[in-house]
Amino acid sequence: MIAMKPAFLKAGPGAWLMVALLLSASAAAQDGTVRERLRERRQVQASEAQPAPITAPGDYRYSLEHGGRTRLYRVHVPPGYRGDTPVPLLLSLHGGGGSMDYMAKDENYGQLSHAARAGQVLVFPNGISRFRSGMLATWNAGACCGAARDENVDDVGFIRLVLERVMHQLNIDRQRVYATGMSNGAMMAYRLACEMPELIRAIAPVAGTDNTLSCAPGRPVSVLHIHALNDTHVLFEGGAGPDSVDKAQMTDYRSVPASVARWVAYNGCQRSPQRVLETDGARCELYAPCRDGARVQLCVTERGGHSWPGGVKRTRGEAATQALSANEAMWEFFMQTRTPR
Repeated sequence: MIAMKPAFLKAGPGAWLMVALLLSASAAAQDGTVRERLRERRQVQASEAQPAPITAPGDYRYSLEHGGRTRLYRVHVPPGYRGDTPVPLLLSLHGGGGSMDYMAKDENYGQLSHAARAGQVLVFPNGISRFRSGMLATWNAGACCGAARDENVDDVGFIRLVLERVMHQLNIDRQRVYATGMSNGAMMAYRLACEMPELIRAIAPVAGTDNTLSCAPGRPVSVLHIHALNDTHVLFEGGAGPDSVDKAQMTDYRSVPASVARWVAYNGCQRSPQRVLETDGARCELYAPCRDGARVQLCVTERGGHSWPGGVKRTRGEAATQALSANEAMWEFFMQTRTPR
């Protein structure tokens, strides 16, 4: 009997070359798939890995992988921190085109000096940026702003992960976790209140309105909104003002009154406010009582434009008003918030 050779052994040189190419391509594809899986696994491990505990006051910088991006954040631990007593935490979100480093400069916003007096931990996350330093970053706050919005970046997931890591590192009072922000950062604070009400007890947006695309918080979140009547970027009565850098990167901002009215409704507050502060150049109105002890308050300054009241950093246009200190106002508001969890 004559043994028959398999068909592929009868193939000529051209066919063998084709088989070799196909095998090589298949191996390369498999190798690429393996490399991709390893890269994704490393990213997950990097995101899930808990950093070492923080045991001393100071400034700390971190990075993590989230959503296929390297994300940055800073943590400031005030001088009085000892670790044996739970302390409050304040998320501070920079404005559009800013960065965590800009927000964390005491000469700009005075938050570090205030934290030293109040004993609160400050966390400065960074929005997405095309620069390794994190400069010129934006947040995906819903309808605004920039690349973060256009690429539908999961900033809520990123900030949630940052909070989980910081709470692992420090003795944080989980009943006193707050968020503030400037401009686009203020808008992001509103989104956190909508989507993370189980973690965020209260927010204090400054010079930025609620531009979320949807909002259905499962529990009340107290809101202190701070805004200048003559803001030329985020107009008090709604819309992007004449000093908005690139309106294609912005949105037709919701007005301050409409933003406040939304949260009065969400929190089930009394609709007629009471005047709780009136001074030369500033006034505050409180909507209370609200459901489950929440509160909504609006503080308006006559001047200051698009800036942080009580701050010293001059933006384009006029200097920040000194008629009100945003840091002091929000701290007082937070300390009076007793929403049960």
